[in-house]
Amino acid sequence: MKNTTLCYIEKDGCYLMMHRTVKKNDGNDGKWLGIGGHFEENESPYDCAKREVFEETGLKMNSPIYRALVTFCSDKYETEQMHLFTCTDFSGEISPCSEGTLAWIKKSDIKTLNIWEGDLIFLDLIDTCKGFFSLKLVYRGNELTEYYVNGEKNG
Repeated sequence: MKNTTLCYIEKDGCYLMMHRTVKKNDGNDGKWLGIGGHFEENESPYDCAKREVFEETGLKMNSPIYRALVTFCSDKYETEQMHLFTCTDFSGEISPCSEGTLAWIKKSDIKTLNIWEGDLIFLDLIDTCKGFFSLKLVYRGNELTEYYVNGEKNG
């Protein structure tokens, strides 16, 4: 099982998103995502989130908030546990990213983007859940077939 982080940096009703268009053999090619990536040896979720955000954006997260643990199950990809963060307290200037194009996207416009169906679920939960939550997303190929919020089946 792989461990990753994903961060949604928020400013003025927008999230900083990455349009994945650069890497070869990228399972996320053409998708819009938050900022994040794979854990390195001896990293905690916070360590990984801060490093990935800095490497991909040039921004320093001053006060990231750990929002959720998202488990991806798939017949196509390795099982993944993604540690989901949000952050409104950051500093620095955005720098170009080698993995895609960065853009501030209005939260109300995100549903119009090429985005994973499961991402829409956890983005909605970020807005509606006050505390930490657990989400399990089950995919067959690239299709979301069911999901569980805090252990309860929803889809």
